[in-house]
Amino acid sequence: MIASKDTPSRSESPGPLTALFQELGDYTVNFMTLHVDMDMSPLLRGLPDDRCSAEHWGYVTKGSMTFRYADHEETVKAGEAFYCPPGHAPIGNEPGTEYVQFTPTEQMHPVDEAIMRNLAAMQPAS
Repeated sequence: MIASKDTPSRSESPGPLTALFQELGDYTVNFMTLHVDMDMSPLLRGLPDDRCSAEHWGYVTKGSMTFRYADHEETVKAGEAFYCPPGHAPIGNEPGTEYVQFTPTEQMHPVDEAIMRNLAAMQPAS
């Protein structure tokens, strides 16, 4: 099984980010591009403690990003691998940051639902 950002099974570009998705066994692979510096914690509202309830393993290919935990913050830079246990919130990044992450698919579903619900709530009424 192979995942490639050239052939994702799903692609979303909600404003300041591009997310490419491919399921690989029991995991979802995300190829992410964060076009602007952003605090993604508002997108996690409604999850336990308003933080991401999934765990992720990943690698930053360009830029850097910072995660907030209950007791500390961690910055991951290009060329570094990371593990985020449940209970984190991405709070900032260098514009143009790119990374790939691996998440158990079952854990990803409620997080995706919360993100999409919160993104919809932030859109201006038309």
